[in-house]
Amino acid sequence: MSKALATNDRTPMVERIDHRQKPMARQIYSVFQRSYRVEARLLGVSLFPPLHSTIQDIQLRHSDFYGYWQGGSLAAVAELDVGMHSVTICSFVVDPDYFRQGIGSHLLDAVLSYFPGRDMVVETGLDNHPAIALYHKKGFREVSRRLTEIGIAKSRLCLPALNPIK
Repeated sequence: MSKALATNDRTPMVERIDHRQKPMARQIYSVFQRSYRVEARLLGVSLFPPLHSTIQDIQLRHSDFYGYWQGGSLAAVAELDVGMHSVTICSFVVDPDYFRQGIGSHLLDAVLSYFPGRDMVVETGLDNHPAIALYHKKGFREVSRRLTEIGIAKSRLCLPALNPIK
């Protein structure tokens, strides 16, 4: 099932995408690779686990994927673990060709609108300042920090549900 914000090829659109289909998994993989290379540079690391995911890994995930389409191209992807009371943002990436166009903001707005009444949780590298700024702008607040086993400092941010259904 697709939840689209707009329906024509020229108009930006956000929809749920089927990552199990190989052609779609390839597109997701491409956006992940391009975006995560930029994030690895921001974090100052050469070993960055998201860059090691394969197309098959993406196809086998049990998450939900939402894509932001711009002019027929997949410009951004959100991977979500949707629970009854909360949603964890597992991955949230914008293709570098579409940086600084508000696409991340539009995709996050759509994701938030799809899951009213649920807490939102995300984790990102402390040195990923563009991502942290976006989450803060949308009302997320840092709740903890940790150092991963490979030395990446991460921030966990939460946006509590405004109207919880708990």
